Amino acid sequence: MTVEAHRHGTEELCEAGLGLYARALREGGLAGAEAAEAPCLIDIGLLYPAVDDLSRLEPVAPAVALQRLLRASADRIAAERRREQRLADVFEPLFRLGGQNTAGEDSPVLRIHSNKERTSRAITEALAEGTDELLSIQPHNGLIAPPLHVQEAALERDQAFLDRGGRVRALYQHTVRHSPVVVARYERLTGDVSARMLDEVTERLIIVDRAVAFIPANADRSLALEVRQPALISYFVTTFDRLWRLATPMHPRAVRQPTRGGITPRQRAIAALLVEGHTDTAIADRLGMNVRTARVHIAKLAATLGSESRAQLGYLIGRSGILGPER
Repeated sequence: MTVEAHRHGTEELCEAGLGLYARALREGGLAGAEAAEAPCLIDIGLLYPAVDDLSRLEPVAPAVALQRLLRASADRIAAERRREQRLADVFEPLFRLGGQNTAGEDSPVLRIHSNKERTSRAITEALAEGTDELLSIQPHNGLIAPPLHVQEAALERDQAFLDRGGRVRALYQHTVRHSPVVVARYERLTGDVSARMLDEVTERLIIVDRAVAFIPANADRSLALEVRQPALISYFVTTFDRLWRLATPMHPRAVRQPTRGGITPRQRAIAALLVEGHTDTAIADRLGMNVRTARVHIAKLAATLGSESRAQLGYLIGRSGILGPER
């Protein structure tokens, strides 16, 4: 067992540590190397170097160890009480200023979270209280994987929600369907989890139990708006459900989108934006791909339809019928 794998609370005694401490009491001590298996024994002062042999560790009497740990716990509680009193003293004059201009605890609110850490914490708290359903829309983000600790925290949070009987439905942009982060996520989550994909999705959206939603509050998504207004929540849920019905399943069972007349689903999506007059850059941004990939698709589309110019391509798309009702 490594020290990294052994980490726990600074005043906790793990099973391995308890076993070694009991043996040290029975035998009068341990070789110093043996304590490496449970460094908590030294950290919380249950073992100390012998005076006559520094390579050997001797145990502190259980009564002394317990008294020391209880005293540390009491000191910590007393410090927390003093902190509570300081906060009460600071807020006491502010209570007299609060009146009709402040929202009550139970009022519908719109709350801004000023950075990604606070947003993540608010989502975690909402999920910790949730029991029913998590709906999310995850648009293209440049395929930049979040840090590993962020991924792990999100997995633990969502798995705990699933373990309580919750249901997860997620919508992704088609371009992330093979992303290692997305694939790994659904390989590890267990429970009632479904994911679907669309060529285009709306902005990021997270809804917990149809009671609270989180949406971006600025262009780079560094700010988030927490919404608890029932009418807005209902609107978000309706939007999600309509997009969900249009989407193609990707988990737990993927469905392959059909190719029609040699034109792939991606090329049909590009064709629709071409006839609307969008530039290559705008098409790439809408569909969550880089401009080079978009141009490759456009070139293949032009070759399939026999187009020799951009203007002719738009005409041939319209005449081909590939943007018909089946799209």
